Amino acid sequence: MANFQKIDKPSKEEQTTALHSYDALTTMLKQVNSRTVEVEVEETKQKVQIPLRALKLLVKVLKAMGEGKAVSIAPVEAEVTTQSAAEILGCSRPHLVKLLETGEIKFTKVGRHRRIKIEDVMEYKTKMKQDQEKRILEMMRLDEEDGLYDS
Repeated sequence: MANFQKIDKPSKEEQTTALHSYDALTTMLKQVNSRTVEVEVEETKQKVQIPLRALKLLVKVLKAMGEGKAVSIAPVEAEVTTQSAAEILGCSRPHLVKLLETGEIKFTKVGRHRRIKIEDVMEYKTKMKQDQEKRILEMMRLDEEDGLYDS
């Protein structure tokens, strides 16, 4: 199971470094055509092959860190507790339990504890964001029809 207990926000120094690294890697990745990239660690002079997908994930991590966000990486099949899932979704644990009990998010029980696949939590979060965007666009359309919104 993934451990989401201690997720620290980056320091100001880490934010600055992450932003510079993000900018540099983003520029470099535009020039990469292969599926792997060779990276050299300057201090040890060792080179290592990294899958391009992993490097693109690192770019996302650096961007989030540069914005001062805490970052955690877990395998998609990892399971989380109700508290961790609620934190990921930005809702209360009791609200999350209601979502589980109504079948909006799949879960399993281990003894008397509920466990949720992180994949299911993220799928629900994506669906929630899409629904939110649709509602906002519908409100804008209605406001425009009523002459309350200039496009």
